[in-house]
Amino acid sequence: MIALSACGLSNEPTLELADEQAALSGNLPSPGAPGIGDVLYPNLGNGGYEVEHYQLDLRYATAAPSQAIDGSVTIRARATQALSRFDLDFSGDSVGAVTVDGCAAAYSWDGEELVITPAHALRRGDRFAVTVSHFASSPGAPDPTDFLGAPFFFTPDGTAWAGQPHNAHRIFPSNDHPRNKATFAFEIDVPAGTTAVANGELVAQHTTGGRTIWQYEQREPMATELAQVAVGALTVTSPGQHRGVVLRDVTPTRLTAALSPKLAVQPSQLDWLHERLGDYPFRTYGSLVMDASLGFALETQTLSLYDTLIFGLPESILNPIMLHELAHQWFGDSVAPTQWSDVWQNEGHATWYELTYTADPDSIQFEQLMQLVYSLGDIWRTFLGPVAAPLSGDPNDLFNINVYYGGALALYALRQQVGDAAFQNIERTWVARYRGRSASTADFIALASQVSGQDVSAFLQAWLYGTTTPAMPGHPDWIVDPVDAQLSFAGRSSPAQVPLKGLRPMLRH
Repeated sequence: MIALSACGLSNEPTLELADEQAALSGNLPSPGAPGIGDVLYPNLGNGGYEVEHYQLDLRYATAAPSQAIDGSVTIRARATQALSRFDLDFSGDSVGAVTVDGCAAAYSWDGEELVITPAHALRRGDRFAVTVSHFASSPGAPDPTDFLGAPFFFTPDGTAWAGQPHNAHRIFPSNDHPRNKATFAFEIDVPAGTTAVANGELVAQHTTGGRTIWQYEQREPMATELAQVAVGALTVTSPGQHRGVVLRDVTPTRLTAALSPKLAVQPSQLDWLHERLGDYPFRTYGSLVMDASLGFALETQTLSLYDTLIFGLPESILNPIMLHELAHQWFGDSVAPTQWSDVWQNEGHATWYELTYTADPDSIQFEQLMQLVYSLGDIWRTFLGPVAAPLSGDPNDLFNINVYYGGALALYALRQQVGDAAFQNIERTWVARYRGRSASTADFIALASQVSGQDVSAFLQAWLYGTTTPAMPGHPDWIVDPVDAQLSFAGRSSPAQVPLKGLRPMLRH
């Protein structure tokens, strides 16, 4: 017999039946792994289940920009093994209570892991709901000297999120890894007169008792690191639709008039990328500009994050950066990496489209840029690691110049090898086949061979994982600079300190 239903009763099989099942399948409940298996971040994400949906209910008590969140999250998930307990990633301030399928669950902290023991073990294949109520997270001030800064930060006008690559769980409990994408719903409770925005579409808004509830839905799967919530004295500008995409930009109200003209380039950029990649993968798009000096832009899904420092740049620099973030909606957001070492797929592709937006890939100007990048290849591979194998999960290593420009150079080499028509077909097929999913470098290599009709496996393995720079097809005269054995990057504080030899320093974007 199996006793079910009530929280006080066991829904586990009797010992006799459990032994019989174990003999047949070896599927006795056991703890889920504390990490999802990422090479660079072994404790990020979790094993034993897959999240399917997040419902985030967030309350901002006042309009003060620096206030903390009082939140609850309900996570709908599916057990991929029989679970006696499982982890959520969370390193916020506190937790009020935890339930699993409505029953109180025991929980404890183990570093940045919230270890949850449900009242009843979960069978493999079970769908379950875990609710973490009244969790608290506090924002920090933006710090441009910190490569990541505060993942939940405040400005004179309000707060916003920046969780990439491994800091979303500093804001809310989650399975914080891009391999486990899920849909999201947000309900944000703020004082009346305060604007709240989040990823996806605004589906409801109502005000009562001096409080306003804003509800958003991100119906396409999203990685936790791409979640965005901004609250404050903000203005939402909605110029309508373009190619069926709902456009909306979010700016500090006092700066909206100055910033809006610079955002008007986005519809033409959607056209430019549509021509190369096909349909935009989401229902909405726009930009969130916060009055801060973050030192980076970020491709938070459907609502790219910028600071006013970037928007103070000339349009000749600003517009390619905006194109880069828009390209990320295909590369990194819709198609997410399986491992964080696959981040070249995000950054190499976004850099490729950023660069080809400013110069034709067949032009002398572009060829000279690629030759310059090529000359630095061995230096970068020696001190930063190969394109698809950054040295560590430290953001200084993960978001390094070789991931950006070296990734774009690998794509240039692939185009040289297979020709422009096949290359464009590879790109369009990649974003179509893996839309809404996570994919690996091995997946990209296999797809490139299949679509091009050439076996480019060894070719791309060398370009993406080789410790030295391969010969460039079509350019046998290109030379790689020798590595200076005395050169050291110990203690560097940003990827921009690696030799650039005339390349503009990379903002993280």
